[in-house]
Amino acid sequence: MTEHRRMRRLLLCGLACLLPAAVIAAAPDWAQLGPEQQRILAPLREQWDRLPAERRHRLLKGALRWQEMNPEQRARARARLGKWQAMSPEQRARTRRNLERYRNLPPEEKRRFRQVLKRLRALPAQRRAELRQRWREMDDAQREQVMERALRRQQERARRRN
Repeated sequence: MTEHRRMRRLLLCGLACLLPAAVIAAAPDWAQLGPEQQRILAPLREQWDRLPAERRHRLLKGALRWQEMNPEQRARARARLGKWQAMSPEQRARTRRNLERYRNLPPEEKRRFRQVLKRLRALPAQRRAELRQRWREMDDAQREQVMERALRRQQERARRRN
């Protein structure tokens, strides 16, 4: 093994060992949190120091995002949290899977998805409710067919524009 390769492996091992330490360092104890962070995370005060470092890190990131939100954004976040808490475990699992599927889409497909969602949101509430009900009544194969047709129509529109 060449000296260069040995040094590179040693450096990679060192970095791999430092990563958990960086996560722990980014997940401070309760006493190390700022007053505003403590206020936001107050419901977790008693258990904070016993939480895994990774979870504390995620919660702290959320608290920092919360601090940067304006009142309107906070109201939307509260509403989303309320919806999340009202979901059954199965609904949460499905939502997580769908989010993961979305995150794995190529950028162009994400853009198309956002366009479709924007068009749906622009529909009158009654029409959205009708579409939602029809969707709920479909089985997986029917839903897949609908999605394929919609994708083909969208691709056709894109070709005509170009």
